[in-house]
Amino acid sequence: MYVLGISLLLFIIWLVLDFRLGRKRHLTFVRDRGTPVLSGRFEIFTHGKELFRDYFDVLRQAEKRIYVLFYIVKDDPFGEEFFSILKAKAQEGVEVRLLVDRLGSLTVKKAAVADLRRAGVKVAFSDRVELPFPFYSANVRNHRKISVVDEKIGFLGGFNIGMEYIDEGSPPLNPWRDYHLKITGESAHFLQEEFLFDWHRATSAGLKNFQKERLPVFVRGAADMEASAELTFSPQRDFDAGIRHRLIPTEGNQLEELFIRLIQQAEEKIMIGTPYFIPSRRILDELLEALRRGVELTIVVPFTADHILVQEASFRYFRRLLREGAVVYQYKNGFYHAKIIVIDDKVCDIGTANFDKRSLYLNKEINCYIYDADFINRLKDVLAKDIRDSEPLTLETLEKPNLFRSLKEILARTVSYFL
Repeated sequence: MYVLGISLLLFIIWLVLDFRLGRKRHLTFVRDRGTPVLSGRFEIFTHGKELFRDYFDVLRQAEKRIYVLFYIVKDDPFGEEFFSILKAKAQEGVEVRLLVDRLGSLTVKKAAVADLRRAGVKVAFSDRVELPFPFYSANVRNHRKISVVDEKIGFLGGFNIGMEYIDEGSPPLNPWRDYHLKITGESAHFLQEEFLFDWHRATSAGLKNFQKERLPVFVRGAADMEASAELTFSPQRDFDAGIRHRLIPTEGNQLEELFIRLIQQAEEKIMIGTPYFIPSRRILDELLEALRRGVELTIVVPFTADHILVQEASFRYFRRLLREGAVVYQYKNGFYHAKIIVIDDKVCDIGTANFDKRSLYLNKEINCYIYDADFINRLKDVLAKDIRDSEPLTLETLEKPNLFRSLKEILARTVSYFL
């Protein structure tokens, strides 16, 4: 028993050191890579079948190159259809690269990868578990979902590749509700640049060859970085009829500051849609301060959780916010996986990042900040539809004694950083 206790203590010490030292090293490599204000044309998809019907058509029409990054690709019938399209295009002479997260796409079989490569598809795995910090590297995931076709059309959002994402999964996570953007215009160049950045990190090619492939669209000087850090829109040039927006990839500790600045801008209303609500202490304080200065706060989350403890981890935050006047809805028409923040009619954040500590501190994410009032109103209509498919979560429900739930909340609080 004594030896077991000592072994357990040493294991915990190793985990703590691994995580802290790994994170310290990671943060030394983090750099701002957000764009200035761009112009483009957007479509919003909220159902997987509609999205992937359009997405697969775009892939089939590719003439030069297809670059794809997903967090999850499943080796199921839908994944096989996706693979068959990529293989067919590669055999036609189109340059095809597929980058997937190593752990998120763990179910992809070696035989499927070998088949892709034989057809000419370049396949790489992002963010492998590595020494000398295996525990930390196992928790840092590439959660981005980026696709770029012929440098003209880009896709970005919450959907992955698998049967559940086209409403053919198992209950109770069916149907699947998510938000995904189709972007045409100059942003496609940046999305390709971001894909290549991740590709070279994943393939160990390093960044020494990155300059050969990156498109010379953006000058990353100090002025650009300063402009990219500001989230409110100020006119800089003519934008034709396009939608004004910025694309901001994040990792390490970058996302927390962006969320805080969004919340601080709110004058009337904040709307948040997320599958997981586990904010940092600083973000929670900003939300409480917004409520106290009269800002309305509405949050939409799933009624049914897809991971253990994530729902219980959110309850302690909801109690504090509900006491201050926030409104929380639980979506009941399937599983809610959308990621969106709307600040008044000024700015909407939509992308891959969840409203949780894993996205804030661990995952590699990419979000789009939209500054077009008409498009923001479209997104608010989408949120309004989701609210109609939801039921309010009340403070009375959360404060009703429940020993089992309380025990799960205690455990969730302990591991909330990794949920």
